[in-house]
Amino acid sequence: MKFAYKFSNLLGAVYRQGNLSFSPDGNSVISPVGNRLSVFNLKNNTSETLPIATSKNISCVGVSPDGNVAVVVDEDGAALLVSLVTRAVLHHFHFHRAVHSVSFSPDGRRFVVTKENVALMYHAPGKRRNFNAFVLDKSYYGPYDETTCIDWTDDSKCFVVGSKDMSSWVFGAERWVNLIYYSLGGHKDVMVGCFFEKDSLDLYTVSQDGTLCVWESDTGLDGLFLSRKEQKASAQEEDEEEEEERGEGEVIRGKVESQKDKKEKNVRYRQRSKHFFNKEGDFNKLTAATFHKQTHLLVTGFESGVFHLHELPEFNLIHSLSIADQRISSIAINSSGDWIGFGCSRMGQLLVWEWQSESYVFKQQGHFNNMATLAYSPDGQYIATGGDDGKVKVWNTHSGLCFVTFTEHSSSITGITFTSSGFVILSASLDGTVRAFDLHRYRNFRTFTSPRSVQFSSLAVDASGELVSAGAQDSFQIFLWSMQTGRLLEVLGGHEGPVSGLSFSPVQSVLASVSWDRTVRLWDMKDSWQVKETLALSADGLAVAYRPDGLELAVATLNGEISFWNPQSAAQTGSVSGRHDLQTGRKETDKITAKQLAKGKSFTSLCYSADGESVLAGGQSKFVCIYNVKEQMLLKKFEISCNLSFDAMEEFLDRRKMTEWGSLALVDEGAGEEGGVDISLPGVRKGDMSSRHFKPEIRVSSLRFSPTGRSFAAASTEGLLIYSLDSSLLFDPYDLDLDVTPAGVRRQLQLQEWTAAIVMSFRLNEKLLKQEVLEAVPHQQIRVVCSSLPDVYVEKLLGFVASCLDSSAHLQFYLTWAQSLLMLHGHKLKNRSVAMLPTLQALQRSIQRHVDGLSKLCDFNMYNIRYAVALSKQRGVKRGAEEDEEEEEEDKDEGLSEEMSEVSVEDMTL
Repeated sequence: MKFAYKFSNLLGAVYRQGNLSFSPDGNSVISPVGNRLSVFNLKNNTSETLPIATSKNISCVGVSPDGNVAVVVDEDGAALLVSLVTRAVLHHFHFHRAVHSVSFSPDGRRFVVTKENVALMYHAPGKRRNFNAFVLDKSYYGPYDETTCIDWTDDSKCFVVGSKDMSSWVFGAERWVNLIYYSLGGHKDVMVGCFFEKDSLDLYTVSQDGTLCVWESDTGLDGLFLSRKEQKASAQEEDEEEEEERGEGEVIRGKVESQKDKKEKNVRYRQRSKHFFNKEGDFNKLTAATFHKQTHLLVTGFESGVFHLHELPEFNLIHSLSIADQRISSIAINSSGDWIGFGCSRMGQLLVWEWQSESYVFKQQGHFNNMATLAYSPDGQYIATGGDDGKVKVWNTHSGLCFVTFTEHSSSITGITFTSSGFVILSASLDGTVRAFDLHRYRNFRTFTSPRSVQFSSLAVDASGELVSAGAQDSFQIFLWSMQTGRLLEVLGGHEGPVSGLSFSPVQSVLASVSWDRTVRLWDMKDSWQVKETLALSADGLAVAYRPDGLELAVATLNGEISFWNPQSAAQTGSVSGRHDLQTGRKETDKITAKQLAKGKSFTSLCYSADGESVLAGGQSKFVCIYNVKEQMLLKKFEISCNLSFDAMEEFLDRRKMTEWGSLALVDEGAGEEGGVDISLPGVRKGDMSSRHFKPEIRVSSLRFSPTGRSFAAASTEGLLIYSLDSSLLFDPYDLDLDVTPAGVRRQLQLQEWTAAIVMSFRLNEKLLKQEVLEAVPHQQIRVVCSSLPDVYVEKLLGFVASCLDSSAHLQFYLTWAQSLLMLHGHKLKNRSVAMLPTLQALQRSIQRHVDGLSKLCDFNMYNIRYAVALSKQRGVKRGAEEDEEEEEEDKDEGLSEEMSEVSVEDMTL
């Protein structure tokens, strides 16, 4: 079995904090999720999390105008230069201070970073090879407090910076004679946004108290000019760049002006008008704003979850809506001005709103609290998750999006599972109910309860899907229900502690239960649910799992061990001590070392692999371990997160924070940006949420292998992490050689050597190149090419065709490829059906999606045509007499025309 699992995607979290950004084409929204970056394709309705990670939560993101690179900065000021094409980190840099915003110039030659009260302008990394990708050009001083926002003019000549000192500063990107800097006031609160008008130096400034100031400049962009010295330097630099980079386009610079023009006055601003959002006296803070220059559309978000759309400069209200009960943290608008993206950090919600049709284009939200449990569907297409917020969410593993949320539970979800059919989800909760949800109608069709109110802590369903069992954590009993009738069949007693885990045997009618009373009990259904065996454990039992063949049982205990048992003979066959493999970290509030803390840590979730040779384990740590059952040794260990914004990430704390009175982390540093009251809440299990200084603890609450074994999912503090063997890297060559180049592939295409071109493109394994080669093959030659294709590339080509069917418009073309491959190589593929299962499932899923979409459209058109025909017949009955007369006249006219034609023919024959 392969264990080269790599991070594939992040589900369950769509937005945490930072600024949203749209791609230049306007079809994708880029959202920071913790210390990772997710890209949501709104056109194909898919999500992708880049395989990069910062050391702390991302605070701001700047995307280049061409969409090729992005500058990602975390809370500490550590920056990454990321390629959005290759999904790779190109450069590391550290600003050594918190950065509030990053913005590229429209021409892509520079970018500005705001930190503290300084604006730093850097040369943007270009196509030339540089030793340092971040070269500082200029530093701009002026504001007396932290800078918050940036905006550029359309020609990249000037930029404006907003500050917390209630002022805005206009700076020149070049050393303009008549504009070095200009300070604008007029506000009574922190600046939220400042925006230039299109092709102008006119400004709009927005502050947190809901005030909008409109500033008018007495000079246009063409009125800025350089001194002679600067003009010569810029001209020389421009010539050098044109020699080195041909094809970058013309760069606009200041012109040489005459002495008469140089005597002109400096640029000046005057306040044309002032508008207020809070006119009714409600002190609703303005938290986010953005402006679209082409449509003159200003979008503002408020602390109450309301957003306004205004047309500037007249300040005409287009509409005002409320999208949430929490504050709007970030707003972005796409290049066409049709879609508006909203991010709410408290709720973890991401929305894309089309303001013209007043409808949602995209709406996703993760679990409000931690994710507690997860389950794969039998076909591996869906993942169901349950959270501490009492919600059950179902995620599509292919698109990475949630398509249904069930909110019937009123307390935390403790267990979730699919039935063998894959269309029913069962969930257990602390509210004392077990609910069954139908994935066809998206409804709760069955609710199972106990005679006396209890809190359920575990859940299991048998292989047939007819028996549902749940364990209680307060009454120590196990309850059994019938799925068909919903009636309680049996109450099993005998445990002396909370039932922490349940598992049905895949091959026998035996239920295994593990409890805090240090026992595992095997209940036999054939013997009236009597205890068949009782297995004594060395510590409190936390989790139990059957091997897929039912011949082995794995149990995780509180002392950090995993013990393996033979359920037939009730004998222990082996054990693994995983306490040292967990490598638990030390929390900031802990008063003992991590080495001592490790004695109280353990695995809380277990899952066997598809072949039963290894077991996946995770718990109160940032590591996920895979153990070989036969050898009883650690095979691989995965670190699920490197985000230092979580607690218990480091083994050793900073000694500078350790004082004689304790750790400085225990001292609250005062109110944050959103305020708060420092009142300790008694009985809190997962951190004091009332504290102003709160860091969630990293842990893995649930683990599951996919049914195909090609991936596994981990529910953690960060979200739902998917690790896969099929991670689609852009450049992952296969059997690479010096002669295999893109130029060589295109040369084979020109020679019409289709098979050779396909083989070479798959050896390079670049997606765009493979797509170019496939679409260049004439459809008449597809069957011939498939017959001459080597066996090694058949599976690779079939998988690529399945992926192209999702996004390509050439539906029949790729279906022809799939049909030819399956018809010509079906017997060989059948021999490798187990390995081919993920590819075939992906192909079936893509085809089914097209069938569903086209069938709905065809049915809609067919019913419309039937309606039109029926309507025309009904109207035809009413018009009967008139139409008969018209038809008689038409018949007479046709008869005359026929007679005339016959006469003309006779004349021609004569």
